[in-house]
Amino acid sequence: MRFLGNVLATVIGIFVFMMLSFFGIILIGVIFGGDSETVEVENNSVIELNLSDISDDYAGKYSDPWVTAFSERKKIGLTDVINAIEVAETDDAIKGISILNTDSSLGMAQSKELRDALNRFKKSGKFIYSYANSYSQKEYYLNSVATSIYINPIGELDFKGLSTEVMFFKDFQEKSGLKMEVIRHGKYKSAVEPFLENKMSDANKEQTMALLNGIWTNIVEDISKSRNIPVEKLNTIANGLLARTPEMAKSQNLIDYIAYEDVYHNAIKKVLKVDKDEDYNTVSIADYTQKTTTTSVNMDSNDAIAIVYAQGEIGSGEGDVNEIGEGSMRRSLQEARKDDDIKAIVLRINSPGGSALTSDLIWREIELTKRVKPVVVSMGNYAASGGYYIACNANTIFAEKNTITGSIGVFGTLPNFSVAANRYGINTEQVRTHENASNYSPFVPMDEKFKAITLEGVENIYATFIGHVAEGRKMTTAQVDAIGQGRVWTGSEAVKIGLVDKIGGLREALAEAAKLAKIKSYSTVNYPEYEKSFEDIFDNFPFAKSKTAFIKEEIGEENYRLLEEVKRIKQRKGIQAILPMELKID
Repeated sequence: MRFLGNVLATVIGIFVFMMLSFFGIILIGVIFGGDSETVEVENNSVIELNLSDISDDYAGKYSDPWVTAFSERKKIGLTDVINAIEVAETDDAIKGISILNTDSSLGMAQSKELRDALNRFKKSGKFIYSYANSYSQKEYYLNSVATSIYINPIGELDFKGLSTEVMFFKDFQEKSGLKMEVIRHGKYKSAVEPFLENKMSDANKEQTMALLNGIWTNIVEDISKSRNIPVEKLNTIANGLLARTPEMAKSQNLIDYIAYEDVYHNAIKKVLKVDKDEDYNTVSIADYTQKTTTTSVNMDSNDAIAIVYAQGEIGSGEGDVNEIGEGSMRRSLQEARKDDDIKAIVLRINSPGGSALTSDLIWREIELTKRVKPVVVSMGNYAASGGYYIACNANTIFAEKNTITGSIGVFGTLPNFSVAANRYGINTEQVRTHENASNYSPFVPMDEKFKAITLEGVENIYATFIGHVAEGRKMTTAQVDAIGQGRVWTGSEAVKIGLVDKIGGLREALAEAAKLAKIKSYSTVNYPEYEKSFEDIFDNFPFAKSKTAFIKEEIGEENYRLLEEVKRIKQRKGIQAILPMELKID
């Protein structure tokens, strides 16, 4: 037994030694080699715009180098990419951009902002070439800005208009006995409608149709300008699916060339005056962005503008790249407010909302900050409900035309399993010293008094919400209520009704912040810096993520989305101010 014990101790010792050595090597690499590698860009180069790994505006940064070392978060965000493209406009080494079979997770407003950057690049006199085996509708919208568009001879182009679908659970609840108790304010607050109805209400259908039409109008207007095709003709093409094959797409002027990829590369070589049997110089957008972020900081001015990124659902706790947390947001605003070198703050919001309490705490921090220095909001894909809550008191609000915003309304949902429990012979009784002593139980039918008290809380928060909006937007509460009620609006519509000041992206918001701060040159500082413990890094290890990959493989992507939606609903605590639906627009 002693022999076996010694062997086991030796094995454990070797394992511990190997793990410590592994972590030590990684840490040394982070400390001494993290950003030392310099990206060299050769003359006569083309940027390869691969967006497959980019979905967030902000890639995030962490206070602990261990977390940075093991985090799977990408080192660049969309904002960095757009800045890099702007630098490339005047970089003599860069002659053009190649968008090759790109497949991104960007939303419509993000695609618009990137598209605008590419348009500016093209206007500088440099080329943008695009090639794809097939174009999805969203990817075609982005790629339509290119100087020349290529498609594979047996590829296809998706151009058919926009649609979305909503799943309803009313009958399922009645049959299963698993019910969601809903308490809400706002006739358009349709996040909870699937639990109450079997079809869309007229109000929900009205706002969804208006939203889709608004987004589509902006899409075809941009394509019309780039491809010199009248909007009416684009709508006819979409309605009749008249661009579904490469030949049809070319005949409608949506693409320029039908060819294989080697022909595409030869065309780029011709522009660069490179022989066909030679390779042309390329640099990936990730490498070029890395280069520009380390070399293009404005050192001529001590003045700075802080960009505070708020992306994801709003919740309690520290937060992360994809979750707006009270801790990181309030700390970032406080640090930016107290830093004398920071003259203004741009709050970049990409959020459907979330916790009403956390939204109010962030709103308060912005209110305190605004008293010291200007705060400008830049809206991304979403700045809805709680996302609008934290935007409404800014000095100036910018949105893209396709931004989804508004959704001024609140609701609460509570799962109730009392019917299902009774069906399976489970009975629950409560004993209490006072009438209201017991908490809500999902195994007891909802008490009408409890429901009334909860509704009172929802109404109070809604009144607070519209009061903040009225004060921030210089409107009456009646005016806000008329455009509130949970209704969502595009950025274009939001300008008309006073919820947004101007159409524009982060670039325009920074210019406005500089104007309000009365500064001409400035650098930018990104926030938040997330505080994560060493233990958190294991969440990003491949073996820790294998469960997700396994479930997706077994039940399929669509079923996994449904499972995640149920999980998110269960995790939402307290009254919510969140976008009235999950919008997956196709």
